[in-house]
Amino acid sequence: GVQNIQVGDITPPVFAITPASVTVECDAVPAVGSVTATDDCDANVTVTYNEVKTPGNCVDSYILTRTWVAIDNCDNASTHAQKITVIDSTPPVLVGVPSDITANCDGGNIPPAAVVTGTDNCDNAVQVVFTETKIDGTCPDSYTLTRVWTATDNCGNTASGKQTISVGDV
Repeated sequence: GVQNIQVGDITPPVFAITPASVTVECDAVPAVGSVTATDDCDANVTVTYNEVKTPGNCVDSYILTRTWVAIDNCDNASTHAQKITVIDSTPPVLVGVPSDITANCDGGNIPPAAVVTGTDNCDNAVQVVFTETKIDGTCPDSYTLTRVWTATDNCGNTASGKQTISVGDV
């Protein structure tokens, strides 16, 4: 008798590692890892990688969809997708906000407004807006200056710093 044995590969490859979907701050996006796959017949499985970036509601908020496809010699395929939701919920940090002071009304003791800068975990060009308000005191030579610096990042997170200068005739 004759025995016919048909050999085929119908089993798709299996991923060794499957990166989990995560939500991260914009400065903590994970690097693309090395993803491999094994197969019951193919000793050298081909793994391809693709990444798609979908914009969010601001520059530093978006979704990365990373997809790996493993294909064996008989075109059996396995797919793994990782969704990385990138957010920016961290406000900027102000640098150089001066302390409150008391100054004499002659004007020589009232410092000019400080140059305050802002840093942020995502936005490399944080805008800082300065405002100054004068509130009259009990006599013409006494008043209060309130100086406020406000930094806003690309996603609308803000930080404010304030200096109060009490001016009087001492």
